[in-house]
Amino acid sequence: MIRLSTNEIINKINREEIFETVSEDYSFTIKIDKYVPYVCGAVHDGHQFRKELWENCLHSEYERWYEEDPCTKEFVKNHSILIAGCDSRFEYDLNRATDQAIFEDAWGKKLWKEPLNPTQRKRSIEKHNAFYRVVHALIEKLETKFGAIVVYDMHSYNWKRWDREVPVINLGTTNIDNEKFGAYIEGWRLSLTGLTIPGIKETTAKVNDTFFGNGYFLKYITKNFKNTLVLATEFKKIYCDELHQVIYPEIVSAIEMQLQKKIREHAMAFYNSQKTE
Repeated sequence: MIRLSTNEIINKINREEIFETVSEDYSFTIKIDKYVPYVCGAVHDGHQFRKELWENCLHSEYERWYEEDPCTKEFVKNHSILIAGCDSRFEYDLNRATDQAIFEDAWGKKLWKEPLNPTQRKRSIEKHNAFYRVVHALIEKLETKFGAIVVYDMHSYNWKRWDREVPVINLGTTNIDNEKFGAYIEGWRLSLTGLTIPGIKETTAKVNDTFFGNGYFLKYITKNFKNTLVLATEFKKIYCDELHQVIYPEIVSAIEMQLQKKIREHAMAFYNSQKTE
């Protein structure tokens, strides 16, 4: 892996180069092994939290980890195009619009002892903006090349805070064109019910049951690229002990191995159907 500036990354995308890089400020990674009509994204996978903010933060390292989406990059690590955040959403949230990306309160608890100063805020927002410059260039290149693409927007959620039965996987679809893409949403949902997960009797997959697809990553791409379907895919945190910060690698591996096939099959079915319409 190499380290590149935002402009260097965008130039490589525009030239359709194959590369894997971390951004110059270490805020995100992007890998392109081959130009294909689908992308995997893991915007909440990151846990880095820059040191100048440590003493001012009221949330512990565990509290931050608890609200992040660990292993979501791992789920899709072997796909041809993968973009993922490295920084914690507590520094700035890539799944929120720029003016809302820095939390003041997080999950009912004040985040900062003292408000961030303008320089601190500016540094975080610059990282957020750089990520979306790359996202825009990437999706623009792929839509131009293929006509229509799918983005698998990977997330996870804490299930023990719910007081009812919740699905193993939730798809959030309220901000995408369900009339246009409904068949492909349902196809993805049905495919996910076929996952075999250690310790789980039935892999339930529902639409808009716990979350609704209100994230900025989905909204940004959907607003700017009309032929791109973004599938916000949230896994219940069955792959870890969310209360004790323990990852279950056998479950992470099982999900990753099966998604290798399921994502490719779904993406190519989508692409082939769009070519003929």
